[in-house]
Amino acid sequence: MTTYETVIGLEVHAQLLTRSKLFCGCSTAFGAPPNAHVCPTCLGLPGSLPVTNGEAVRLAVRAGLLLGATIRQASIFARKQYFYPDLPKGYQISQFEEPIAEGGHLDVPGASGVTRVRIRRAHLEEDAGKNVHGVGGDSLVDLNRAGTPLLEIVSEPDLRSGEDAAEYLRLLRELLMFAGVNDGNLEEGSFRCDANVSVRPRGTAELGTRTELKNINSFRFVARAIEVESARQVKLLEAGGRVLQETRSYDPGTETTATLRSKEEAHDYRYFPDPDLPPLVVPPALLAAERDGLPEPPAELRRRLVAEQGLTQETAETLTQHPAVPAFFREALAVFPDAVKLANWIVNEVLRDAELRGTAARFPVTPTQVGELLALVEGGEISGKQAKELGKLLAGTSRRPAELAAERGMRRVSDEGALLAACEAVLAANARQVGEYRSGKQGLLGYFVGQVMKATRGQGDPKLVSELLVRLLGGA
Repeated sequence: MTTYETVIGLEVHAQLLTRSKLFCGCSTAFGAPPNAHVCPTCLGLPGSLPVTNGEAVRLAVRAGLLLGATIRQASIFARKQYFYPDLPKGYQISQFEEPIAEGGHLDVPGASGVTRVRIRRAHLEEDAGKNVHGVGGDSLVDLNRAGTPLLEIVSEPDLRSGEDAAEYLRLLRELLMFAGVNDGNLEEGSFRCDANVSVRPRGTAELGTRTELKNINSFRFVARAIEVESARQVKLLEAGGRVLQETRSYDPGTETTATLRSKEEAHDYRYFPDPDLPPLVVPPALLAAERDGLPEPPAELRRRLVAEQGLTQETAETLTQHPAVPAFFREALAVFPDAVKLANWIVNEVLRDAELRGTAARFPVTPTQVGELLALVEGGEISGKQAKELGKLLAGTSRRPAELAAERGMRRVSDEGALLAACEAVLAANARQVGEYRSGKQGLLGYFVGQVMKATRGQGDPKLVSELLVRLLGGA
């Protein structure tokens, strides 16, 4: 393996977040009964004519701009000819010679530094249907997905490892989700990847014969499939064989790849401009509006949270794992301005019970409730332990933390006289530990504080409790 290097290019099919298909008004909703979301256009019936979905075009423009691509003012739809049971027209409407976006890049951090992965093109195309095998011994076709709008994002062969390829996919998925372009749902097939893999002697520039690994729906499997296929190709070449250009599948159970079909070249698809669709023109006003309204990229948001808000890199990464989380953080920050304490609470308490699926999110409490709850702790009205208890009680309600705390008789005890009595009682009940503390086991102070907090049902001011205990232990 030391004499060869792996060369990887990725083709990502990202479903655009539209309510209807690319060339007709049928729904793109997932989970409908088979062949429920179909019409003459997406069934390819004679006489039906496609009409381009304007929202899909807008989202494609937004994605292209985020990747730093050049947006074509006019692009061309083409018919990609091939025959398969899930392709009712006998061709797929795609873009070939003149895609909607070209160029751009995505910077991918890895073990050996940052790799700039160049984007060759991003083009609009319709999805095919789905073959369902093994139904009563037959193979059936569900055409609900036929015509679903996709943006195919094709990278240059700039990646050199399976792990870097997986990281590229994570970053691309994240970018599209934050922009509202794609929901990132790998399980439902709305974010899919094909990997083109080849090997070549290390230090040479000529590319080897590539194989395509098709439709891998897990970043972990992408990384492993590439490594497995790379090793297969190296073994084949070292034995004097040659790599065939073909499409292969990956079996995670056996960790092997297998031939699906020989890989066609572009000319085998017989592309030609679709006579039913005029050139796709991007209005200058749409391009300007999308450029002005681009969201902050997640990587830049993470950098700013660390540099300006003082968060750790790990906390910033957790806060930006889903587009709804930083929005929650921003809203809560308007109520409670201590970014570090707020971020830690969200990461440790809120996200534990949050439900994040696609671009949708459900949080157990509201940002305002979190901000008001932490303000009570900061103001000394309740303890941290009481805040956690209140957080559980607030889940799924519209109650205000202060009202609920008053209702349940929660308050932080800061009366020195009352806490002094509790401290004295704890020390009297733990004479052996007191002796050990005075012999040098200073770590027992935390034990004493815990016992006092337990005695006060978590309502004691822990800072004052600690000060009183040190005074008592030092003067006894």
